[in-house]
Formats: sequence, C-alpha cells, structure tokens
Amino acid sequence: MLKKKYSQIFILTVKVLFTFLIAIYMIIYPQVAFKAALRGLNTWWNIVFPALLPFFVISEIFMGLGLVNFLGVLLEPIMRPVFNLPGSSAFAVAVGYTSGAPIGAVLTAKLRKQNLCSKEEASHLMAFTNNASPLFLFGAVAVGMFNNPALGSIIAGAHYLANLTVGLILRFHGNRKSSQAGFKKSQNKQILIKAFRALYHAHSTDGRPIGKLLGDAVKNSVQTLLLIGGFIIIFSVIIEILNQLGFLAILAKIFSLVLADLNIEPNLYHALACGFVEMTIGTKIVSETIASLEHKLLVTSLILGWLGLSVHAQAISMVADTDIDIKPYLFGRILHSALAGFWLIILLKSKGLTPTTGTRPVLFQAKPWLFSLYSLKNLGVSLLLLLMIAVGGLIINHIKYTRKILFFTSIYKKNK
Repeated sequence: MLKKKYSQIFILTVKVLFTFLIAIYMIIYPQVAFKAALRGLNTWWNIVFPALLPFFVISEIFMGLGLVNFLGVLLEPIMRPVFNLPGSSAFAVAVGYTSGAPIGAVLTAKLRKQNLCSKEEASHLMAFTNNASPLFLFGAVAVGMFNNPALGSIIAGAHYLANLTVGLILRFHGNRKSSQAGFKKSQNKQILIKAFRALYHAHSTDGRPIGKLLGDAVKNSVQTLLLIGGFIIIFSVIIEILNQLGFLAILAKIFSLVLADLNIEPNLYHALACGFVEMTIGTKIVSETIASLEHKLLVTSLILGWLGLSVHAQAISMVADTDIDIKPYLFGRILHSALAGFWLIILLKSKGLTPTTGTRPVLFQAKPWLFSLYSLKNLGVSLLLLLMIAVGGLIINHIKYTRKILFFTSIYKKNK
C-alpha cells in the first residue's frame, strides 16, 4: 500500500514538473509556441475538420435512427466468428477504416454507452479500429511526403493488414462465453425480421424527429472536432518544445538502443522520436531524411502503427466517461507497429520499387472542401462495405439454415 502511494506521488510530481516546464518555455519563447500552435491549427482546419465532419454527423444520425442496431443483428453471422464481436461493431470497423483516428474510439464509446457491446468487446474493438485513414496514407504520406504514388499501396497494405491481424489476435481477449452463447441462439431464419425489429425498437426508444436528430448530430460532431483540434494544437506545441529542449534527441538515443537489431540507419531515429509524439510530423521528417527507401518505409510503418501520443490522448479522452479498459488499446498499438514492419517487408519483396526523391506537401496545400469531398467519397465506401458485409451475412445464414433443413430431412427419410 505504501509502495503504491509513493508511486502515485512520483507520477504526480512528474506531471506537475512537465506541465510547469512547458508553461515556462512558452512564456520565455512565445513566438516559437505561437508558430507551432498555428501549424497545428492549419492542420486541423484544412485537413482534419473537413475530412471527419461528415463521418461524425452520419454516425450520429445512424445511431439515432437505429440503423446500427439493425446492422448489429444482420452482421452478427460474420463479426462473431471472425472477430468474436457483435454485429454492431461492423459499423465502427467500416467507418474507422475509411475515415481514420479518432473516429474508431468515438464510435466504440457510443456503442458501449448504448450497451451494444460489452466492456471486453469495446476494448477489443477500439484496439484495431483507431488507425490512419486512406486519405492520409495514400495522399499525405505517399504523394505529399514521399512524392511517389506507387508507395501508397505498400504503406496502406502493411498498415491495414497489421491492424486486421491485431483484431484477429485480440479476439481471444477477455471472457466472452455469454456473448458467444447469445450468438448461437440467434441463428435462425428470422434474422432479417429480427434486424427490422431492432431498428424499430431503437428508433422508438430514441424518439427524436429528424430535424432535432440532425441538429444534435451537427452540434455533437462539432464539439468533438473542437476537442480534437485542441489536442492537435497543444501537441504541436509540445513536440516543438521537446525538440528545442533536447528531449527528442534523448528519445532517439533510446530507440537506437532498443531497435539496434533492426539495423535502421542512425539518422532516422530522430524522425522516429518525433513520430512517437506526433504521427504527421514524424512521417514528414522521415520522408525528408537522407536514407534508403526500405528503411524510410520501415520507420514510417512503425510510426503509423503506433499513431503517436497525440492520437492516443484524443482516443483516451473519447472513452474517458465509459468503463472501457485502455490497456488492450495501447497493447494493440505496440503490436500493430511491430506487425506493420513485418507486413511491409513481405510487400516490399513482392514488388520492385524505384526510390523517388522530393517532399512537396501536395495535399497540405489543398483546399478544405477537397477533403470534404474525399471524406464523403469514403463515407460512400463505408456504406458500401457495410452493405457487402450484410449481404455476406445473409448468404452465410441462409446456407446454414438450408443445410439444417437438408440434414433433418435426410434423417426423417431414413427413419421413415
């Protein structure tokens, strides 16, 4: 007990000293802090806000109308055997994979609050749906930073294959026998009828007219995005301060000792240290570093798998008012980072790539409305993906039901 108390006092002291140090530096060097904050604000306003707003609004409307409950029943035959998760989690998977962090954490928190998944299931779901978006991977990283569109499929392939692997590994997390039993019980020919009943019940329980629902969706979405913007700005300042004070150099040295067996080129460790704190800045520095393409892609995959402390702070804040355990999420980020490097090496060996120099930030100069259009396109992809999964679930369920009829019919004929 005494040891735990001293540990808590030590952690509190570190927090106070760190906060005090940042405040003092901002007072002494206000211009540096202002430029860093402005860089974070531009990133949020020009990229994050227009890219995520349509997803946030539509997810609020989906939940208010009861469509998530409908999908939950319909997609159970696929989500439960593959990931050991309820069907409603397919909504978070589809939207999270097409729009990126932190919307996976936002939707997971909403599912948990509506009791559409258990505590263990929510922890599992959050661990592999909070990832980088296709827009960031194909556009910002491959085109904008590396100036080589051919790298998009390699980077994204390693990223998403690693994330799906994390989801499959964590399917064994926690004790979920009761949910498995509920799944087996629900497998019958009336799955479509049950899905519509769940839709009607959820919509009746909510009771908001469409105008009220749309207004609440926009209001809640903007509030969430303001919170995300605050995190992006403050972490942009923090990473600049850490760099000026030499903490990132120390962190780079630690990484060089821990990852010595990977034989990464020494000048990439500084970029890795920056990416440990903030993903976007880290990947940009990687692309500008003089090193072999293979090593640059490896470090990029490690950073994208980890996502950065900035994204973690956003995700943790989104689930702070729930009982979701954050430890599987952090474990999933570490595991994802390692697996992304593994998948990257496999994909690199399957393709011959020619290194291309250049770091012109194409997408960072784009207009905000372009990101809104791209976000709406991804939203359509999400809905199409959900529809394909739903059709697959109905086909699987129909095949199982048909086999049962044929089996019992054959037994009846033999007895007769």
